[in-house]
This record gives sequence, structure tokens and C-alpha cells, in this order.
Amino acid sequence: MSLKKNIIANYASQLYVTGIGILILPLYVKHMGAEAYGLVGFFAMLQAWFALLDLGLTPTISRETARYFGASMSALAYRQLFRALSSIFISIALLGGTILWLLASSIASEWLKVDSIPIADVIFSVQIMAISVALRWMTGLYRGVITGCEQFIWLSIVNTVIATLRFIGVFVSMWLYGFTPSVFFAHQLVIAILELLVLYFKAALSLPRKISLPEAIGFSFSPIKPVLKFSLAIAFTSSVWVLVTQTDKLILSGILPLAEYGYFTMAVLVASGIMIISGPISSSIMPRMARLHAEGKHLELLSVYRNATQLVSVTCGSAAIIIAFFAESLLYVWTGDRELAKNSSLILTLYVIGNGFLAVSAFPYYLQYAKGDLRYHLIGNAIMAVVLIPSIIVAATYYGGVGAGYAWLVVNVLYLLSWAGYVHHKLEPGLHAQWLLLDIIKVVAAPALIVYGSKYLIDTSYTATTRSSELILIITVSLLTLIIAVLSSRYFRTGLFRFISSKVKNV
Repeated sequence: MSLKKNIIANYASQLYVTGIGILILPLYVKHMGAEAYGLVGFFAMLQAWFALLDLGLTPTISRETARYFGASMSALAYRQLFRALSSIFISIALLGGTILWLLASSIASEWLKVDSIPIADVIFSVQIMAISVALRWMTGLYRGVITGCEQFIWLSIVNTVIATLRFIGVFVSMWLYGFTPSVFFAHQLVIAILELLVLYFKAALSLPRKISLPEAIGFSFSPIKPVLKFSLAIAFTSSVWVLVTQTDKLILSGILPLAEYGYFTMAVLVASGIMIISGPISSSIMPRMARLHAEGKHLELLSVYRNATQLVSVTCGSAAIIIAFFAESLLYVWTGDRELAKNSSLILTLYVIGNGFLAVSAFPYYLQYAKGDLRYHLIGNAIMAVVLIPSIIVAATYYGGVGAGYAWLVVNVLYLLSWAGYVHHKLEPGLHAQWLLLDIIKVVAAPALIVYGSKYLIDTSYTATTRSSELILIITVSLLTLIIAVLSSRYFRTGLFRFISSKVKNV
């Protein structure tokens, strides 16, 4: 399967899923109320915290699947590993879901700051969240198999359908039964069950057939031992990731009134679009790089690594720049609420710039993932956690969402400038300076200057008075920014030159 096709398929799906999820949120607030949407934000946070139970198993099965299809693992060993991991996934899902269900009453009455929603509805909603979160987490095992064998086009189609049912289909249910949190989360539970079944059957079809195996699969946890070091390393780093990205949301969910927490969640969700944009690239290159490393193709691995960095710099860099400079206008165009846009714009700006730095500083992890050694990533994340978590706790407690945003931005900048360079020095000496200057800074510098100049001219010479006029301005500047970013990238320029040359030869 072509890597470019995989990335395009992932992007098409992620852009749709992200776009429909963000665009539909003002309708949730309009029909359900800001306080009810605060529950939706709490639901999203629970799903992220549930990832602490993953123990590195999802990326492990993805990597081992890629190794199996790269002929570095026997069919029997792969099936034995899959069976052992399946048992662990099911056990953890049952345990985690049950604990969250039992805590539903305490969460609803003691943690969340609820004003107008009946407490019984909140308890019921949290109980449904518990089941839905467990089921959606279970899909990680089957997604790992599907991504490991690079079935990205199929997965993209499924993600698109599921997102449509989840975000748009819920309005049908609420129109029939009422615009309440209980109906909303009951609908999400039905879709979670459907998603799990579809991914389960697809993963089952991708596994080597039992009839072709030289002996019975049996059952044992011993197949996990060879990958235990790798899995636990990912488990630690994944846990740190959840801690550093969700601690602010957890703290603020217990400090802010649920309605204000809903507005904070909306701003952070828009900023998270940066990481969602980079997601298809990372999920596409990680199994490919693992396979190239297994095949001993080092130069090809580095080429994929640097080209993907430029792709992230073009896409995520352009998006982060636009959102940061036009935060208030974007929020106003999106929600139609000028006061909300004004109060949330600084939070959005801080988080989106921080996420932009995070998107590129994640690349050394992809290199370590391919080589199967996450030692430096483990150490780096431990250092980041020690610095960031206390900073966020203090900043969020005393300064709310803005304080958490500043802490998030500063730490991510320091991480890129320091630890990413150290990892490159250890794994690929001489790479970091070229990677930082040619693959990142050179790509984003010109677009940043263009957007800054455009924003200055707009602020001093023209004032948009309607949502449509502001939208047109943002779209115009965004297209210009993307074009400049593409032309600033050697990877894109080379591809464009080859495309033009082929067309000229055919004339």
C-alpha cells in the first residue's frame, strides 16, 4: 500500500472527523446548553484518562503486526501474542469500566459543579460514560491490528461513518427523545457498540488463519515477554502523555462551574485540531519506519522521517499560525458569540501554539519507535512530567485556563529546543540542526511573517462587521499561508517540480 495513499486517506478521514466534531459543537451548546456540553467535555477527558490502562499494548500490537507482515515474525507467534493481548484488553476494560460506574454518584454529586441539570441525569450520564469509555478503549486492540497491516483506507472510511453517526446522528435521537444529556450519552453508547463490532470483525479477517498454522495457538502470557520491555516503555510514556495533557482539564473540571468548563473545553478542542492533523502522518509513518528498520533500509527510513517532518510543518504549522493570530475571529465565526470569543481567545492562542511545538517535538519518538528502543523517550517524558505537571497544577489552580495555557506553551518550547536535540544527537548524530532549520524553521518562518503582516494590515485598515466577512478574511489568509508553506518546503517543491516536468514531457 502506498504511503502517500495511506496519508491522504488518513487526512481525508481525520479532517472530516475533526471538522464535523468542531463545527457541530455550537449546536450542542445551543440545543443542550453550555452546562450539558460541559458533561461532553468531561466525557472526552475520561476517555483520555482511561488510556492510562493501555499499558503500551495498542502500539505494541500495531508494531508487531507490521513486523509480521514484514516477515520478521511467524504466523503462530503473532496469533499467540494477539490472543494474550486480547485477554488483557478485555480484563482491563471490565475492571476500569466497573470502577468508573461505581464512582458515578460521587463524581456527579461531589466533583462536578452542577447548577441546573438534575443530579439523577448527571449520575446516569456518568454511568453510560463508564460503559462507552470501556468499549471505545477496547477498539484500540483492533485498530492496532488494522493500522499495523496498513489498512488505512478501510479504516478511514469506517472512521468517517462512525463520526457521522456519533456527531450528526445524535441529533436525530435527541430530536425524537429530547435534548438531554441522558439521550446524548445513550446514543454514544449504541455507536460505541457498533464501532467495536465492526473493528473486531475486520481485525479478525486480517489475522493469519488458524488452519494454516503448524500447531494449535493455545493460551499463554509467555508471548508477551519478548515485547514486554517495549510495551512497558510505551506504557510509561503514554501515561506521562495523559498526565501532561489532561491534568489541567481534570483540575479545572473540579474548579470551574460546569458551564465555564464547557467553554474552556471548546477552546482546547479547537487547539487540539493541531495534534489531530498530525495524527494521520504519525500513524502512517510509524509502521512503515518499523518495517524499513527491520529490512535494514536506513537511508529510506531517514527520508521518510524528514519528509514527514516537513509535511507536519506545512500542515500543522500553517494551521497553528492561522489559529493563533485569528483566535478571536475564529471563535466568533464558529460560535456567533462575541463575548465568548473574546474571553476564550487567549486560551486558544496559548494552547494552539503549544500544540504546534508538540507536533514536531514528537518526531524523535517515532524514530525510537521504529528502532524498538524507547529509553530516551522514557527519560524525556519523565523529565517533562516532573516539570509540567506541578506547573500546570499551580497555574490552573490560581490562574485558571490562561495559567494552564502558559505552562503548556513554555514547557513544550523548552522540550523541542533541548530534549529533541539530545535524542537526535544520540541516535542520528548531525541530524538535528538540519532537521530543525531545514525541515521546520525554514518551512514555518515565511508563513508566520505573512500572517503577522496580514493581521496587522487587517487590524489597522479594515474591521469585519459580520461573521461571513471575517470568515472570508480567514479563508483568504489561510490559503495564502498554506501556499507559502508549501513553497518553503523542499519536499513539496521537489514533488511539484516532478509533477510539472512529467506534464511537460507528455505535451
